[in-house]
Parts: sequence; structure tokens; C-alpha cells
Amino acid sequence: MRQQFALRLLSGAAFAAALMLGGQALAAAGNEKPATEEAQTFNAGKVNTFSGAFLAARTADVDHDYPNAITLYRKALELEPANTEIRERLMLSLLMSGDFDGALPIAQDLKADEAVERITIIVRGLDDIRNKKFSEAEKLLTYKGTNDLDRITHTLLAAWARVGAGKGKEAQALVRGIKGPAWFKVFTDYHLGAMALVAGDISAARSSLTAAITNDDGVATTPDTFMRAIMALARLEASQGNKQKALDTIAVGDRLISNYAPLKALRQSIEAGDKPDQQVTTATEGAASVLFSVGGALNRQGAEEMVSLYLHMSHALDPKSADTLIMLGGIAEKLEQPKQAIALYEKVPADSPMRRISELQLGLTLAQTGEVDKAREHLKNLITSDPTDLRSYLAYGAVLSDAKDYKAMAENYDKAAEVIGPIARPADWTIFFQQGIAYERLKQWDKAEPAFRKSLELNPEQPQVLNYLGYSFVDMNRNLDEGMAMIRKAVDARPDDGYIVDSLGWAHYRLGQFDEAVTELERAAQLRAGDAAIIDHLGDAYWRVDRKLEANYQWKRALTLEPEEAEIPKIKAKIENGLPELDAAELAAMKAKAAAAAEKPSETAPAATPPTETALVTPPADGAVKPTNYTVNPGDTLWKIAHEALGDGDLFIELIKANPRLRRNPNRIFPGQVLDLPGVTAPATDPAINPSSAPAGN
Repeated sequence: MRQQFALRLLSGAAFAAALMLGGQALAAAGNEKPATEEAQTFNAGKVNTFSGAFLAARTADVDHDYPNAITLYRKALELEPANTEIRERLMLSLLMSGDFDGALPIAQDLKADEAVERITIIVRGLDDIRNKKFSEAEKLLTYKGTNDLDRITHTLLAAWARVGAGKGKEAQALVRGIKGPAWFKVFTDYHLGAMALVAGDISAARSSLTAAITNDDGVATTPDTFMRAIMALARLEASQGNKQKALDTIAVGDRLISNYAPLKALRQSIEAGDKPDQQVTTATEGAASVLFSVGGALNRQGAEEMVSLYLHMSHALDPKSADTLIMLGGIAEKLEQPKQAIALYEKVPADSPMRRISELQLGLTLAQTGEVDKAREHLKNLITSDPTDLRSYLAYGAVLSDAKDYKAMAENYDKAAEVIGPIARPADWTIFFQQGIAYERLKQWDKAEPAFRKSLELNPEQPQVLNYLGYSFVDMNRNLDEGMAMIRKAVDARPDDGYIVDSLGWAHYRLGQFDEAVTELERAAQLRAGDAAIIDHLGDAYWRVDRKLEANYQWKRALTLEPEEAEIPKIKAKIENGLPELDAAELAAMKAKAAAAAEKPSETAPAATPPTETALVTPPADGAVKPTNYTVNPGDTLWKIAHEALGDGDLFIELIKANPRLRRNPNRIFPGQVLDLPGVTAPATDPAINPSSAPAGN
């Protein structure tokens, strides 16, 4: 089965990875409806009972409609001023909406309320830090409980209060005394380095930040904090006149996320001889960075509300932090609040390296809300403002693809190809792949095929391209041997991808190899049980092997799975009449095609130098049986899972492709969740020969 692809950007460092790594995070588009906010404007004046106000407020709260929740909780408090539960919910709703100052007096009133003590202590402590009441803050934030997360959060905040009080060495001693699980270390190393920088202890800062960026667990646990450590160390070396050391440090970050916008801007600044300022220069900014670190580490499925809470508090202390705003925007999208996400993206400072990323995400989010015309205009303007930025073409092309405007999509990728010029990079394969899809949809195969072949020239092992082009060849009854070879190669690389397995099954069907078709299509249906096209194909194959009752059942099932509109009458006709019998001439033609496809295949594409930006995706070479799934553990990220299960964190993109439920929100994983593993592993590489093959993060 050929797939459509649409760009779905992520938040934080994972967002940048998906956008920067050659477009590899182009996720398969489903039939998802645009995300919308259906919040209504309540007239609180018409609510005259406590129960009415409370129930309406809770409904808004559960729907993450915090403005209405706040209005209605306040109305409920007017009717029952002493109700503690309402005050608790009002405080949390204010914090979740970003109104820290509005929540503060309620937090003060609820300081003796054990139900929300963990929140009120942080709110009050942060207020003391920003008002330079450092002794009061340290005393308040001293933690004696047993919760690991609360202990590291409170202790790091208390340490930053010591920094604010001018007790830098005592602050670092407090952090060094933190005991806990292994994942604590990336937090403590980064904050030790940042504290040493604020205190002017360059040697200690260099030592701690170096430890942070060489911590493999840190990359997996919290890539956002890892990137902050990279940039802090690079700025430190630049400030000391160590330009090459600064650039070498940035190169380490590039192995995590190629072309990460803030890192790219920092490199350009340092190459120009500048000595950029540190991101954290005060105790208040340090406290904000603690909450950013914790929020980034928690950013996975089921934790959106807690993550949003930490990040909004971080934003209150450091309102210009672009990465905090970007991550908050991503959380708002997860909570299906695209308008709030847009407002957050718009707050990213105009001079921030993250501004363009926020603008790209804003355009995609506009499309999700159904404002497609506005999204198109916005993204077109971004292309005009910087025609050399290929990310803009990918984002605009995704919107055009979703709108099925293939003519405009083709024109868009034609312009992108012109920008690339005659010498393309391996990472540019996505541009040509999308260009090929656009022309294939326009039925202009003379333009589609060269684009697909160019994509394969740049990335010969890419399963998506192999599958799409191979399926197209078989579907059009041309280049059958090459088409089958491509599909088989794609299946070898991704044996657990139902769409690719469906291609192989359908190719067998088109060649009259119905028994083989049934085998592959049954497997595809197991892998993608909810896909109407695959189930429809399986029904056709069953009919041809005289399993007609099963065929009829599969066709009826396909109708329940929301097939494309054009396919519905065809499926209904098959349910009513079955498939027409094949005559002798048709069977003979199929056998001839099968014989042609069985011939020794030609090379699928000219040889190309393997890309150095990311590890090539290759099938296991040792013949060993590989696990087919992975159960998520506490603290896991997609990068960590890819690193452990597939041998390279760069392959987290393959995890997203193999698990369609992750495509909309790749950060949504949770302990106990079972993920399908793609049939790929990282090739053996020597980092000394190919340093860019080092782990990348999600």
C-alpha cells in the first residue's frame, strides 16, 4: 500500500529532531479530523446554584478549558466561599492557564492544605526567589519526604535560592548531596555547572557540564536538559577564548539533533567571534530551569497536566525562554487546545533562534484547527521570508497534501528542488520523495518516477520510498521485477510495517499469486487491523482462493473502518456480487507478469554514499531472532528504547513509524505500554571513523 505522509512537528528537542533530521519524521497521515476547541462561552451570571457552577466548572476543567473553568470556579466560590476543594481547583486552573500571580494568593491561603502542599510549597518558594527572599525560599523548599521527583525538584530549587543569597559553594554542596536513581545525575550535573557559572567558578562549571553531556542516560532521559548543557558549555568555552573547543562541544550536540536551530545559531555566533551570554545568569532563571528540566523529563503520555504545570511555573520566572514556550505549545496541542498552542508559539521572542520553528509549528497548528487558508498563507510567507529554509517547504507541503491540493504540492516541491540545486545532500531525500508523491497523485508518472529515483539515490535503503515506488510499478504493471525487488527490500527492512507488508501481498495478488497474497495480506491485517484498504485487499485475496464467506466478511468489515469515499461503492458491489471470474487470457497474462517479476532484478537505484547525518536503516545481519515488541519502563523515552532495542537512538524515528498511535503525539508513551519494534537495527560503525553516528535523542 502506498501511503500519504503529513508533517507532524513535536515539542522541545524531540520536535527539533523530527523537523531537522532530513524530514524523517514525516508521519503517515490518517483520516484524522482537525483538532478543534469546542469551548463555549458560559454566562456565569446565569448560574445561580453551587452545584450548577461546580459541575460546569469541572466539565470545563476536564476538557482543559481553563478560562471557563476559572470563571465558574470563582462563581462557585461566591456561593460557598469556604469550600476548600473549589479553591484547590481554582488555583490549579490558574496555574495551568499561566496565571501564576493569580494563583499565588490562593496558594498562600492553602499553605496548610496537605492535598495541594506539594504545589503550594513550590509556588510560594518561587515567589520568594523572584522577590530575592532567598533565605525564606530555602527554608520553605527544604524537603524531608520520600518522593524522588519532589526531592530533586525541591532540593535544586533550594540550592538556587542559596546561589541567590551569594552562597554558591554551599549551593553546590547541597546538590552534590542529592541521592536518588541514576537519572538524577544529568539534572545535578547540569545545575551544578550552571550554578558554578553564576558563581564565576569556570573550572567547576566546565567539569560538571562535561559530565552532563557525556551521560548517555541523560540523553535518553531528558534531551532538552542535555541540549541546555551542551549550549552552556559551548558558551563557556567561547567566553574563555577557546573557540575550537566551543565548536567541538556544539558538534556533540549535532550528533543528538542535526541542525537544531538554537545550536545552529550559537555555532554561527561563535564562528563569527562572538561570546554569547549564558541562558541562566540569575537564581531566578536557575529556578526556572529546574522546572523546565523536570517538565521535559516527564513529557510523555498521561503526564500532560503535570508537565504543563511545571512549565507554566517555569515560564512565570523566565518568560522569554523560547524552548519552554515551544514545549508548552506542544503540550497544549496534546491537550487538544490548538488556540492556546498558537498563542504560546506567538510569544516566542522575535530574536530567538526558535522563532522560526515556532512559526512553522504555528502554521501547522492553524491547519489542525481547520483554518487551512490562513495556514497556507502563513507558511507561504515563511517561504518568501527565507526561500532557502527547506523546513518551510516540508511544512507547507504537508498542509497541501492534507488538503489534497496536489498541483500546489508539486509546485511547492519543485521550488524546494530548485533551492537544493544540482548537489543534493542525503538528508534531502524527503523533498524528492514528496515531490514524487505529488506527481504520482496527479498521474504525471513521467515526473513522479525521476523524483522517486532521486530520493532513492540519496537514501538507497529508505523503506518508505522503496515501498511507494515498488508498489507503483506493480500497480501499473511495469518494471515488475524491479518493483517486486523494491517491495521485498522494504519488507526486509520493516517486516512489522503493515502497510509495506500489504504492498507485498497486493503485488502477489496483481501477479496472480493468490496463495502468496493471502499469506502476506493476513499478516498485514494482523499488523494493521483497523485499516480499511488492507482488509479490503484481504477480502479480494480470499475470494480468489475460493474462501468466499471469509471474503464477504472482510469486505463488510472494511466498510466499518471508514474507507475512502471512492472505495465505498466498489466494496458494496463486491459484497453484492463478488469478484468477476478471471478468464484464461487474464490468468495467462498474470502468469507472464509473475515470470517477469521472478527474473533477476536490476539495481533499484544508483549507488550513493551513505548519509552521515543519521545511521542507515538496515536489516539485522547476524540472523538472530529479534524481539518484536518492547514494554515501556518508567523513565523510558523513544530515544532510549531505540538505543537499547535497536542499537542506535537515531532509530527512534523508526519506532514512531512502526507504532501509528505515536504519530500524532510521539511523546505519549507510558510505563507498561507495549510498542511494536521495527525490523531494523543500527549498522556497526566506528565513532572514530564516523563521529556523526553517535546517539541522537528524542
